[in-house]
Amino acid sequence: MYQKQVVLCGASAYEQKYYLNEDFKGLPEQVQDELKIMCVLFTEDVGGVLTLVFDEDGELFLEVAADEGDLLYDDIGSELKIRKIQKEKAELLQALKLYYRVFFLGEEIE
Repeated sequence: MYQKQVVLCGASAYEQKYYLNEDFKGLPEQVQDELKIMCVLFTEDVGGVLTLVFDEDGELFLEVAADEGDLLYDDIGSELKIRKIQKEKAELLQALKLYYRVFFLGEEIE
């Protein structure tokens, strides 16, 4: 059904916008809210653009990008914040991977 990468959501400090892929509107409202808060707070803290992306195997990645001339972007803070999110939100991220694998990739869970 899907190929390569599928964007779950993202936020941009440059445009001050949050995006949730329409395909994931079936997620519970609480999960959608938590994703929005997580992404927006990340970009407010370190700048740049944060995107949550599924690869073709159903793995979830947090990708960060920044404009080349952005002097306010905190590269070190970004790495630390990503690790903190991966640790503190491990259960949420794991549940999202499971959701994607079942509903998008059609895998059966034992």
